[in-house]
This record gives sequence, structure tokens and C-alpha cells, in this order.
Amino acid sequence: MNYYYEIALSLVSGIGPIKAKNLIRYCGSAEAVFTEKKSRLLKIPEVGDFVINAIVKHNVFERVEKELEFIESNKIEVLYYQENNYPKRLLHCPDHPLILFKKGDYDLDSTYVLSIVGTRKATPYGREVCNEIVEYLKDYPVIIVSGLAYGIDIYSHQAALNNNIPTVGVVAHGLDQLYPKAHVNQAREMLKNGGLLTEFVSGGKPERENFPRRNRVVAGLSDAVLVVESQERGGALITARLGQDYNRDVFAVPGKIKDPFSIGCNKLIYENGAGLYSNPEQFVKSMGWSTNVKNNAKPQQLTLSLDLTEDEEKIVELLRNEPRIRKDEMSGKLSVPVSSISVTLLGLELNGVVKSLPGGIFDLAIA
Repeated sequence: MNYYYEIALSLVSGIGPIKAKNLIRYCGSAEAVFTEKKSRLLKIPEVGDFVINAIVKHNVFERVEKELEFIESNKIEVLYYQENNYPKRLLHCPDHPLILFKKGDYDLDSTYVLSIVGTRKATPYGREVCNEIVEYLKDYPVIIVSGLAYGIDIYSHQAALNNNIPTVGVVAHGLDQLYPKAHVNQAREMLKNGGLLTEFVSGGKPERENFPRRNRVVAGLSDAVLVVESQERGGALITARLGQDYNRDVFAVPGKIKDPFSIGCNKLIYENGAGLYSNPEQFVKSMGWSTNVKNNAKPQQLTLSLDLTEDEEKIVELLRNEPRIRKDEMSGKLSVPVSSISVTLLGLELNGVVKSLPGGIFDLAIA
């Protein structure tokens, strides 16, 4: 697959990822979006004249040809949301990108993913926290994700490199460049154990509006978002709020009440927007993470005779084959709304069939 029409659709001005996926769902494919009759497009919910005119009057195909050449010559991997290599955690975020561009060798579906974010003007205190948590996690099957920016971001990436932990930098531009240029050496090292990820094609600049879009990917890829230091406003707080919206676990490192670089973290904790991070041991316990995870282990057949509904049986069968998974993952795998999954899980939990673990993870409670 060369992703010609998929990239083209992502480039049409005025069509974001939600509308693009809606168009694909009704038309059947990205290519069909460009070939479908206007009369049929008008029947698609939330698609009006503006969107249709954007599709009809586009001039993106020449740009797509250049991007495909860039992808091939630079060995870029394309991650399309309808294919198996697209990160599963991100897939359950409603505004996830249509397409991603990946450089490096890493598994975005790693057992655990921690996003670490914070101010670009990190203090020695913030750097110490980054080093402490990342070093503690060196024996865990984890990936560290951040935005490759100055301050907390780059300290987190560097701490991961120092401890031989895969680390991924989500950038707000195409993979033909690196911003900031000061981090080019770290980025090269990351390609040996991790790499770079973006939703942006080559040739553009890291525009201001790209960074909030980058932040939603940082949040969506993770199991947990850790805000190490933040001023009263900033990108780290945007990432934290997005993490809340995506039902991720969000933690913030507390600081002195008059420290300008801790105001944002203290406010998150005060407003119950984040759990208080005190030390690595407490964090790991809160998340229910373990160093001894057997990804391929399958629980034995249930020995109790249970009178389960059809929906309950589907969840139990899923947990037999894929233990320790999140509620949103169940929703995606079973094609059932999260709200329905929640009700069924509650019944199973009350009957002692499943158990709820820290970090929003569920598993079978009996063998």
C-alpha cells in the first residue's frame, strides 16, 4: 500500500481527522472520497458544501507525490489508522490522526507507555525528578514519550537513553527537519533505541498551531502523563488536560507554592486534575505496573460454572486470550461503546469474575 489517497485526504485544507474518518467510513476508502459524486457526499452527516468544495477544489496530489518520494528515500514507516501497526492506545482517542509517520525501531504498543512533559525552563529539581523516575523504570517493559522540546522533554529523553529505555519524540513538523536543532544529537541516539513520530508531512515549518496537535498525540499514546514542572500556562497543561479527556492517568509533581515553575502542577493537583506524584514507588504502585509481565500468558479456563450473558461471555473470552487490558481497548476490540462495556464489567466485577487493577486495567479474577 502506498497511502497515496490517505495522505492526500490528510492534506486537504479544512478537513480534520474526525471529518476525514467520517468520510472514509461512509465512502468505504480514502480513494473513494475523491471519486464519489457530490450528491452522495452531501448525504453524509456533518459534511456540507465547505467540506465538499475543499475535496473538489483540492490541489494536494502533487504534494503527495513528493511526500511518497521522501518516505521511500528516507525509510519512513507510515502508520494508517485502519492497519494493525497503528498504535492501539491512540486509536481510541476520537481525534486521533488519520496517518502517522514513524522513524526508528520501536513498539508503540509496548506493555507500558509513560509520557513525561513539563516546562521548557526546567529547574535542577525538575531534572532530578526526571532522572529518578526514568532510572527507576529501567527494568520495566516501558517506553518514554515526550515532545523533544527544551527543558523537561529533552531531560526525559536523555534519562531514557542513559538507562537504555526506548524513547520516542513526537514532533510538530515533518521528518525532514528537527526542531529545536540543538537536540539533533539526542535525536540520532534515539533512533538507535526509539525514534521520532509525527502526523505532519515534510516541507512545512513547526507552526505554532502544530504544537497542541502534537500534544494530543503525546497524551493519547500513553498509559499515564506525568507533568514534572509547569508554569501557570503552557503546553504541558494542555497535554495533561488532553490526558484527562482520553481517560489517561495524570500525575503532577508538587512544588513550592511560590515557585513559578510549579504553579501549574500545584493547580492541577488542587483541582483534582492530576494525582500527586511523590516518588517512583508510589507511581508504579498506583499504575499497577510490574517488572514480571508475561504478555503471552493466557489464563486457564474458568473452573466455576457461570451463568453469563452474551455480552459478559465476550468480555471473559477476550480476557482469557488477552489478560490485563484497559476498558477502552476492550471497547475497540469488541466494537462496543465504552459505556456499555462499563456496565457489563461492573456486573462481572460484582460477581467476582473480573477484577479492576490500578491504571484502569481489568483482568480475570478466577482461573
